[in-house]
Amino acid sequence: MNLKHYLQNNILITDGAMGTYYAQVTQSNNTLSEKANIHQPDIIYNIHKEYIEAGAKLIRTNTFSANTKVLEQDIKGVKEIIKKAYALAQQAVSDAKEDVVIASSIGPIPDKDFLEEEDLFEEYKAIVDTFLKVGADTFIFETFSDINYLQDIVPYIKSKNKNATVITEFALNIYGYTKKGKSANRLLDDLRKIEDIDLYGFNCGIGAGHLYQIMQKVRWSDNEILTAMPNSGYPDVLQDRTVYMDNTDYFVDTMIDLAKLGVKVIGGCCGTTPMHIQKLNEALKDFSMETIRRPRKVEAAVSTKAKKINALEKKFTTNEPVIAVELDPPFGQKIDKMMEAANLLKANDVDIITIADSPMGKPRADALIVASKVSREVGIPVMPHICCRDKNVIGLKAQILGGYIEGIRDLLLVTGDPIPSGDRNEIKSVFNLNSITLMEMLREMNIEHFEDEPIFYGGALNPNRANIDKEIERMQKKIDAGAKFFLTQPIYDEATIEKIKYIKSKVDTKILGGVLPLVNIRNARFIQNEIIGITVPDEVIHQFDEKMTREESEKIGIEIGKKVALKMKNIVDGFYFMVPFNRVNMINEIIKALKKG
Repeated sequence: MNLKHYLQNNILITDGAMGTYYAQVTQSNNTLSEKANIHQPDIIYNIHKEYIEAGAKLIRTNTFSANTKVLEQDIKGVKEIIKKAYALAQQAVSDAKEDVVIASSIGPIPDKDFLEEEDLFEEYKAIVDTFLKVGADTFIFETFSDINYLQDIVPYIKSKNKNATVITEFALNIYGYTKKGKSANRLLDDLRKIEDIDLYGFNCGIGAGHLYQIMQKVRWSDNEILTAMPNSGYPDVLQDRTVYMDNTDYFVDTMIDLAKLGVKVIGGCCGTTPMHIQKLNEALKDFSMETIRRPRKVEAAVSTKAKKINALEKKFTTNEPVIAVELDPPFGQKIDKMMEAANLLKANDVDIITIADSPMGKPRADALIVASKVSREVGIPVMPHICCRDKNVIGLKAQILGGYIEGIRDLLLVTGDPIPSGDRNEIKSVFNLNSITLMEMLREMNIEHFEDEPIFYGGALNPNRANIDKEIERMQKKIDAGAKFFLTQPIYDEATIEKIKYIKSKVDTKILGGVLPLVNIRNARFIQNEIIGITVPDEVIHQFDEKMTREESEKIGIEIGKKVALKMKNIVDGFYFMVPFNRVNMINEIIKALKKG
């Protein structure tokens, strides 16, 4: 079947759920059905057969979760599952003697388990190559949340088979956003830029009713083919089993309404069964293509309001040197010393105070709440850090929204220090996102929520990384995700300053050089030997002595900080001072020296 030709005059019905229907058939709570391709092939074959008999003109291979991470198998085992899955779908279509398209189903691979993006892309390629070798010519990428990897893997498919058909589908929440914070309309805008994608739409995540409400607001043109494969509804748990209510008639009525909006490919995801597809097929017999409403035209929304630029952005724009100082929130409830430090820094004309987010994986007062208090009571701009370690996407978005309500307009987005090894049995990291994907999410929030006064955000930079070009590559990804500036790790040597100079020659961005005054020889040795990513030369260590008083050690630390700052003054766009042990006097002394030149 030629899909595009068929869709000119027809609505195409796909199959429904595989995983949840497999669990229903086997009377289990196991929706991970991919291994059944090998161990229970008759069940998978019969499910395909039931959907074809119900009227499906497109069936998806039982491979949505066929990857090394979800199945916990090596790539050889995954390939065998894929080959068997495709063979079962082929057999079901052949035996039915019907003109049915087989779509090779590929779900998102959990990317947090891959150290490098290249490794993840290589696995997508291995999956695609396996399908191509068994004759697949239609691919469906299901339940994605953004176009990352798709913009690379889809052209790869077309380079192998220029006649292949590629369908991409994305999961939305009831408000019309993916878990990465991208709206349906924004997502379609991005998809239109990938010419090799033939059909696109939405699946899973929400029921038909919510998807219909979202699609009423979506803009698309006559020549675009959209798909809709929602869940049958929302699940409940009865006797330890996940179940969906029997609402077949409601589902079918709503899917017909979606077809009237102009959606050309309709089917089902979680909770749907051959009965849903059969009744949908019957309902379409009385459907007239003339009842389809004309899709909304694709028109980019244009704001007529001027965007408000905050003080930090303005300073960067006018190339004025920026002075940012980091304060650590307290471990307990007492915040007097920190507030006193903030007032002293304001008196010294510091531009912005940054607030760390439980650095070193040790719990401190919430950075955003503390930043709000400092901003409100001291009257100085603040930049709380937000890390990905402790919150999922819901928590991160809620935190950002709450901060915005409190007037927070500057953020430093970081992946976050790992939890100390001794605590990992009791405390678990989240890492739903990394710094780059968090930036991508905030970029979308700026468009959808904060367009008139967007949040200005940046990221961290480690100039001491062994492969500096890799660090530059990562910086560029952050810039592409909306980062406008970078704060470096503390710098103590000329070699690192030269690396920053090299970075500046390669990347057009703003960099604040990191300065953390050393307070004594013990502190210097600790940073040299126990903090990864910071280089403290021996000649710096040798300037301290065990017998020095606190005042003598602080004086040495201030002098080292002054020298480093002055050496990189004409290279960086400002400074990122970190206050050691609340000794704000050391920072103020270095700032005064910088002002004198």
